[in-house]
Amino acid sequence: MNIVIVESPAKAKTINKYLGSGYQVIASYGHVRDLPSKNGSVDPERDFAMHWEVDGKSGKRLSEIAAAVRDADRLILATDPDREGEAISWHLLEVLRARKAVKDTPVERVVFNAITKDAVLDAMRHPRQIDGDLVDAYLARRALDYLVGFTLSPVLWRKLPGARSAGRVQSVALRLVCDREREIELFKPQEYWSVEVTLETGAGGRFVARAIGYDGRKLGRLDIPDEATARAIEAALRSGAYRVASVEAKPVRRNPPPPFTTSTLQQEASRKLGFAAARTMQVAQRLYEDGHITYMRTDGVDIAPEALAAIRNVIADRHGGRYLPERPRHYQAKAKNAQEAHEAIRPTDVSRHPSSLAGKLEGEQARLYEMIWQRTVACQMAAAEFERTTVDIDAGDEARKVGLRATGQVERFNGFLAVYQEGRDDVPASRRSEEDDDDGRLPPMAAGDALSEHGIAVEQHFTEPPPRYTEATLIKKMEELGIGRPSTYTATLSVLRDRGYVRLEKKQLIPEDKGRLVTAFLESFFERYVEYDFTADLEEKLDKISNGDISWKEVLREFWRQFSEDVAETSDLRVAEVLEALNELLGPHIFPPRADGGDPRQCPSCGNGRLSLKLGKFGSFIGCSNYPECRYTRQLAATGENGNGGEIGGDGTRVLGTDPESGLEVSLRSGRFGPYVQLGEAGEDGEKPKRASLPRGWEAATLELAEALALLNLPREVGIDPETGTPITAGIGRYGPFVQHDGTYANLDSVEEVFSVGINRAVSLLAEKRAGGGRRGGRATPAALKTLGEHPVAGGPVTVRDGRYGPYVNHGKVNATLPKDLAPDAVTMEQAVELLAAKAGKAPAKRAAAKKPTAKSSPKKKAPAKKSTAEKG
Repeated sequence: MNIVIVESPAKAKTINKYLGSGYQVIASYGHVRDLPSKNGSVDPERDFAMHWEVDGKSGKRLSEIAAAVRDADRLILATDPDREGEAISWHLLEVLRARKAVKDTPVERVVFNAITKDAVLDAMRHPRQIDGDLVDAYLARRALDYLVGFTLSPVLWRKLPGARSAGRVQSVALRLVCDREREIELFKPQEYWSVEVTLETGAGGRFVARAIGYDGRKLGRLDIPDEATARAIEAALRSGAYRVASVEAKPVRRNPPPPFTTSTLQQEASRKLGFAAARTMQVAQRLYEDGHITYMRTDGVDIAPEALAAIRNVIADRHGGRYLPERPRHYQAKAKNAQEAHEAIRPTDVSRHPSSLAGKLEGEQARLYEMIWQRTVACQMAAAEFERTTVDIDAGDEARKVGLRATGQVERFNGFLAVYQEGRDDVPASRRSEEDDDDGRLPPMAAGDALSEHGIAVEQHFTEPPPRYTEATLIKKMEELGIGRPSTYTATLSVLRDRGYVRLEKKQLIPEDKGRLVTAFLESFFERYVEYDFTADLEEKLDKISNGDISWKEVLREFWRQFSEDVAETSDLRVAEVLEALNELLGPHIFPPRADGGDPRQCPSCGNGRLSLKLGKFGSFIGCSNYPECRYTRQLAATGENGNGGEIGGDGTRVLGTDPESGLEVSLRSGRFGPYVQLGEAGEDGEKPKRASLPRGWEAATLELAEALALLNLPREVGIDPETGTPITAGIGRYGPFVQHDGTYANLDSVEEVFSVGINRAVSLLAEKRAGGGRRGGRATPAALKTLGEHPVAGGPVTVRDGRYGPYVNHGKVNATLPKDLAPDAVTMEQAVELLAAKAGKAPAKRAAAKKPTAKSSPKKKAPAKKSTAEKG
């Protein structure tokens, strides 16, 4: 028997269909071991010896793999075709050798860029050995990430309490977000005016022209600085006639965009489908494992010759020869340090039109596949052809001439646009080019034609700052700078959010104060390691290692020599020095200009103290240098809720604002069990004020009035139960967030859901709880991993869940355990219904047997069940 090892059960299932009975395909479920999160996992004193650890779940799987391999004729490692896939194969082989499961068994490594029968069988015919250079590059990357994280993070904890961690790539990505926020804060809007005239030709065709010249000088978009100038231009226009000076029409060709890479797929899925980067990769992974698209982690834009031929056939068949260029298009990656080791992302079979997969793919998969198919076909189609027309018009009188211009664009041949139109990021009006306004069609006219005026629009505008990064535009920027790799983009963004360094608001990445403090600290004392060029150069060295050009240990030695010295230099740093450096760097954010033009760092309370960044039990805040004589403090953000500046009282109490219903003051305080919010003060009769503890994960330093009021208003009524007519409530208990009705409690996924859960979800959760052990002492039903839809026969939701004994599918009161070779995210409705039917068919017999105790046994009384976690909530 030949044993083939891949990462996932879904991939194993697909490949199993292509190989004969002489093969057994086993899933490793990704990486099987990692560096433990503790000091000493990478030891520079022992030439960077690395100590790996197998986690509990992987240990069980490895035992099963080892048992299968011991009797195998051949071991074939078929993990993904990139650096990470090579590393997984290497780890597997190292562990199997350590367990003596592989002795004389031949070991082969195979790679395929697409999970199709032809690709898999061709790979089996061309095996190789594990690529040591790729493994070395992985080891170097992993060691660098560990050394930076586990060396810098303790420095942050000592010098900047409240900081979570630093990382080689994450810190640079965070700096990009913080630099953009600083750029927005420092941006000074510039006033400018526009003058546009609605004109009409003799034949009645109307169009709009804008002023581009006045009194002998050219006018750019921002060159009319004030209303006086704009009104002078308007007066000149009203005093004269309008005549066409010239008409220039020239052909313009627009070439199609290249096929998708990981980065461009994430960007376009965000623009067109509204997918987050992580969601895009999850859906693409499914498409890849099911054999619909090629490997989805790539920075290459090349397409295999046989695929190019297939694409050209599809274009000719569907659109005709006019849409087919003379020869195939070939693209080159523009990203810095692009490896281009793999093909672009494309359908494995381009003749499989998206419409042919209707009903076979889930909604998100179908939408993403359609976009990939369209982009792939479009990249090999003929260019779109336009005619861009520019009309210059003379206006005004002899004394004050005004030049006007109108531009328009007419599509003459749609070319690739017949299939695909690339999305565009939002650009502020003041940052657009003339070409951005060329979409309209102009009426026919010729030089010398007289025109009549039908209105003059004089408008004031202000320049706008650059937009904040979205996930898609940040990934684009990281790729341009050569920071990170396709396999790391999504993980980097997740770390920044999980650490509380950035938040995602209306798709924009906004740095939290915590993230800005960390970035400012690193820029002040470890600037070299958050420089864009330094990080990109390190990525280039990793690529050289993977090509066998340099030694991975030498790269580590060179890095560690300088890095350890730089860290040692900070050992004598005093916290006061750190805070003053941060004051300087974060000045525009924490000390914005005062309305009266005074010193923004002058204490508003004592008048002669100097404001500075301070560190306290609620995190970072602004305080007076005259402490303790002056106890003025406020939050980092200069303007707090209700304009109170977030000021903190001398006893450590911070007033957040006033409750609009009761008129009572809402404050943040610190108690023996941590921070809490309070409404009002204790009454004269000793009545205690309403209080609420801050949930885990909520930061006291950034708490706002709205959040405090939401906590104080718990438990919250979600709605009325449709069956009993009594209220369902949501709250936060000792064991976490929950919904409750008539003594039944069901857990919610997050604290945030307490404030947003609707009646439909609450009713569903409570019903699932009752059906799946909702009695007193019953165990809470696990949250659904995936909802497959309505049961095609019986109705009601069919879900996939992760239970105490492993993943299972659920419908009503029936639970059916998933087979070991079926991954939870790969389950289809058809498979679920089959499993549930089989389970339901066995149930009556089991119940009958349970009701008939034998003579040797008698039913025992059940001990009272313990109260469940959710019910205690």
